[in-house]
Amino acid sequence: MARNLAPAIGERLGKPIVVQNAGGAGGLIGVSRVAKAAPDGYELVVGSLDTFAQSPSPRKEPPYDPIKDFAPAGLAVMQPLILVTRKDLPVSDMREFADYVKANGSKMQFGSAGVGTANHLVCYEITRAIGANVAHVSYRGSAEAMTGLVAGHLDFYCALAISVSSFIKAGTLKPIAVLTRERSPILPDLPTAKEQGFDFGDIDYWMGLFFPKNTPKLIVAKFNAALSAALDLPELQTRLREAATMVVAPERRSPGYLRGFLKSEIELWAQAIKASGIEPN
Repeated sequence: MARNLAPAIGERLGKPIVVQNAGGAGGLIGVSRVAKAAPDGYELVVGSLDTFAQSPSPRKEPPYDPIKDFAPAGLAVMQPLILVTRKDLPVSDMREFADYVKANGSKMQFGSAGVGTANHLVCYEITRAIGANVAHVSYRGSAEAMTGLVAGHLDFYCALAISVSSFIKAGTLKPIAVLTRERSPILPDLPTAKEQGFDFGDIDYWMGLFFPKNTPKLIVAKFNAALSAALDLPELQTRLREAATMVVAPERRSPGYLRGFLKSEIELWAQAIKASGIEPN
């Protein structure tokens, strides 16, 4: 998403934007770096459902405060999460999956890119709704977890559509349901969980942009205008749609909207984190 957006935003600002990967700790390392950066408008971060609304909560000493340490620049996109299983799990739809998990949950395990990440909490919510207790295996990142699933070491995983579409087409993973209100444009024939009679809520993996706290409002406003203009470009929307990414409506792109939305997301997922029994670490 960042690499698609950067040239279009940079063109409108008259400044090139360099995208850097800073992986590790489920994204917390990269976000922490920006939390400590100078508030001069030259460094910002792509924040998401897990790095801003989920991951900081189950930690005794979070590396940053998602509300106090940042100046929201704007909500940008939503991506659907997909429930997938290892290719030889004997299920083909949501009903069969639920029945199988109820009968075999104690012998199963699901994976994630880390404790408190979207993969972890969404899969946990599904098993809780089904009424089963399934072991969670935390990996160092999504790539390692996906490798474990393809190898058959895991039974299921809740992944972004773009990260599993090639595995599904190759037959190395089995898709069960889209976990958002609408089907994914990248997997149009895969029904949603709700279509299959299971309402887990509307689980969107959202992504927005954040500056360090105390960044001048004029800088934030100028960047937000460039961001919104870039998101309106038809060619950019097409590229993002091909990556199963949907641009949010204009009325949801303002810094103020993102701040309020983030607060509601933190409250929502705090309940799930508490129910999951995650011990602060």
